[in-house]
Amino acid sequence: MNTNRIIVKSVLAAAVSVALSSTVNAQTNADADDIEQIEVVQQRQPYRGDIPLKSMPQNIDVVSAELLDDLGVNDFQSAIDFASGIARQNSFGGMWDSFAIRGFAGDENLPGGYLVNGFSAGRGYSGRRETSNIQSIEIIKGPGSALFGRSEPGGTINIITKKPQFYEEGYIQATAGSYDLYRLEGDYTNAISEDLAFRVNGAYEDAGSFRDMVESKKVSVSPSFLYNISNDTNLLYEMEYLDQEYPFDRGIIVTDYQFNDVPNDVFYGEPADGPVEIDATGHQLTLQHNINADWSLLAGLSYRESSMEGFASEVELGGRQLVGQEGFEETVVRRRLYRDYDSEDLSGRLEFSGTVELGGMAHHILIGADAYDYTLERIQDRWRVAWGVNDTTYAVNKYDPVYGQEQPALTRMWDDQENQDSYGIYFQDQIDITERFKIQGGIRFDDFDQEFSSYQTGATTTQSQTATSPRVGVVYEASALYTLYASYSEGFRPNSGADFQGNSFDPEESKSYEAGVKFNTINESITGTVALFRAEKSNVLTADPVNAGFSAALGEAESQGLEVDLNAMLGEDTMVTVAYAFVDAETSNSVINADWGVEVPAGTPLVNIPEHKLNVTGIHYLDIAGKESKVGASITYVDDRPGELIDPNYILPSYTTVRLFGSINLTDALSINADIENLFDKEYYASSYSAMWTMPGAPRQAKISVKYAF
Repeated sequence: MNTNRIIVKSVLAAAVSVALSSTVNAQTNADADDIEQIEVVQQRQPYRGDIPLKSMPQNIDVVSAELLDDLGVNDFQSAIDFASGIARQNSFGGMWDSFAIRGFAGDENLPGGYLVNGFSAGRGYSGRRETSNIQSIEIIKGPGSALFGRSEPGGTINIITKKPQFYEEGYIQATAGSYDLYRLEGDYTNAISEDLAFRVNGAYEDAGSFRDMVESKKVSVSPSFLYNISNDTNLLYEMEYLDQEYPFDRGIIVTDYQFNDVPNDVFYGEPADGPVEIDATGHQLTLQHNINADWSLLAGLSYRESSMEGFASEVELGGRQLVGQEGFEETVVRRRLYRDYDSEDLSGRLEFSGTVELGGMAHHILIGADAYDYTLERIQDRWRVAWGVNDTTYAVNKYDPVYGQEQPALTRMWDDQENQDSYGIYFQDQIDITERFKIQGGIRFDDFDQEFSSYQTGATTTQSQTATSPRVGVVYEASALYTLYASYSEGFRPNSGADFQGNSFDPEESKSYEAGVKFNTINESITGTVALFRAEKSNVLTADPVNAGFSAALGEAESQGLEVDLNAMLGEDTMVTVAYAFVDAETSNSVINADWGVEVPAGTPLVNIPEHKLNVTGIHYLDIAGKESKVGASITYVDDRPGELIDPNYILPSYTTVRLFGSINLTDALSINADIENLFDKEYYASSYSAMWTMPGAPRQAKISVKYAF
């Protein structure tokens, strides 16, 4: 067997896990000696400084593009499923990616917050992100607000994109799969001149679904240019464009806790509504300058605009719903809406980092400032039946919905605009007290302004907030084999919207604690982290207990648990990864939910958060008829979890799914990859907002890809 490939994989895994700020790319040169080469292009990541990941006092998972390619995963939501502590959340009808880290998900009315190269990308309406331009995904757990700011105490996800290279490399890949999946993906990079390189990648996808009437189309393109101004200075421009069409789909209904009652393919929307259209465009410009051997400057600008527009017919909630009542056992009442949401997000950042010797100790210093201007505009029109009236005007049968009903006229419900402006400065110093013992201290100051205007009422409310987010940590590198660490951080995250009086909400405030051990073998064939954590936050938005239909910042929540992450090369031919998390997340105070008229007591588990989640993935490399090949399996277990806050008895059942995958290199350039998801066709439920809005998981699906690389 050609073991060069295994050696490269081992080096890549080590480089990704300990690199300060580099983007790592493997290139195979099919020359006479069949030598594998690795080229590393230094591109610093912000908020990092010059501290290796191994020496940082927090748990950081890295999901590489190579792993996603092996598994046949091409969407961001599925990619982060392979990390510990991640739980799927309500995806707002399939419009965006939504997740919780260590039990905390943020605002349920906005996508899951994530960064792209350190810039916010999840704040607006950027659709369901795919993976064609992703080099790696960093899941930065726990205390982080002292640097990033505006983040959940559970952690932050940072996507590192593929960068231009000064040599020719690329691929084109065609995929076909179950439920009429057709996908074409490509990537190409090369030098334009001695100092200028470019890269362009993207994908087109046309797919059906196991859900009736649900079809989607997506186009994504990501060009980028890298200009080496000098040996010490480079300028990088990156663009992202997405055009997505997807029908609004809330899933199925579950009555009397009977999960097998309604087939998982039943769609309660209206085909005549058409798809919801999402358009998103992002631009990033980054300047990196090495001042000297010890200090560097990183500056950047990001502009992102996105929109979501379309009609939707949805199952009603609460007292307007008839299904299950006497005489209406199979009658599902629906409402109809039109949404036109737009967002603009302009961000800037300036950062100095380096090392200085003071008092005989090395100080790894990071000094930075950032700012953003974020605008969110929302128009929503709606029709719904009156409260408590047995109106079946727009109802369908629970088991066999008949489409094509006359669509009711809509009334304007929301027409508002929110603007957020924020300026922050941050400082961090990690001091090498001794060769093994290090302490870290950091602090961030934020000035935050918010203006909320309702064009319905003509009212405008404003607020200004300042926040101080400290961070401390200790690291003890006990030996070359293991490192002990502990950290504490305070943070905040702005809340969008306004209460019944039109007043803006105070930001969420949080505290986060973490302690753990990072370990590895001498040759780093085995690496891993075991972490204990606890987090608390307040000013969580909940339903207003007096004014139904509005929100109030009354909630408090807490989360604690254990994470285990392990990566192992078993011999030269087998790689295994393990990601396990125990998460105990619950409310900390009692709240009366006026929309449902019930109390949510303190200690209520948070929605969609399983106590136990485990993923084990194994890849074995082998020769088949002299061709380099690999086969593997990935097993995921998700514990049962609450399906809604209101009814503590509505529990989504636990499930285990198995994915098989494999590939063979027919030539140096041509390869075939195949995978089967949910091998045993397990019926399960991925997430839920309520029993009326429960999203089933995908049944067994298979796909095959042909890839030509050069």
